[in-house]
Amino acid sequence: MDINTIILEIRAGAGGKEASLFAANLAEMYTKYAAKNGWGVSVVDEARSELGGYKEIVFEIKGQGVYKNLKNESGVHRVQRVPSTEKSGRIHTSTASVAVLPVNPEEKIEIKPQDLEITFTRAGGPGGQNVNKVETAVRILHKPTGIIIGCQSERSQQRNRDKAMGILQAKISELKKEQDAGKMALERKQQIGTQDRSEKIRTYNFLQDRITDHRIKKSWHNLEKIMEGNLDKVIEAFID
Repeated sequence: MDINTIILEIRAGAGGKEASLFAANLAEMYTKYAAKNGWGVSVVDEARSELGGYKEIVFEIKGQGVYKNLKNESGVHRVQRVPSTEKSGRIHTSTASVAVLPVNPEEKIEIKPQDLEITFTRAGGPGGQNVNKVETAVRILHKPTGIIIGCQSERSQQRNRDKAMGILQAKISELKKEQDAGKMALERKQQIGTQDRSEKIRTYNFLQDRITDHRIKKSWHNLEKIMEGNLDKVIEAFID
């Protein structure tokens, strides 16, 4: 059965401000790729860095074949380039992690109300006066697993709560699958590891205009075009 809804999480890893800028580059790449495929994208939660990058950003993406196409994007992505913040022309190496979680509406996990700690805050970012005056943003802590879900994309508290609960369902479902297989770690933790440079699945080398996937030992050129959402050759290499 095709899973047509995913949660895509991108987090800045090693490399400070440059890592957050790279996380923003990846976010733009995936949203453009989604647009080319006619998929719907909504930002569930985000935390901006000082320079306009992302410390983290969480998307919900809906569309035909979305999980099949993007499931292999999970892992640590490494970038090598001279950042715009670098005055001496020195090459920096930074990382960002990507986690792809399938959302299966047919799988319903029972979540006990007493296992939840729910807090409401004022949403940040753009959205008009309503955003800063009403406590619409939701944070849910699932006490038995320690999973924390944030959602501030909707204008109403209830809709944010419903969306956050849907994501929590997906995460607990993944956890239960892993426990059944004898694994106790969350899939996201497995996917992103320690976010260290040595754990990379893919390297984006801007100076050599090359992207290399280390799992299948394959490289592609014309990096700028790929970063504009033209990921088809990379995705197809895994599907093939």
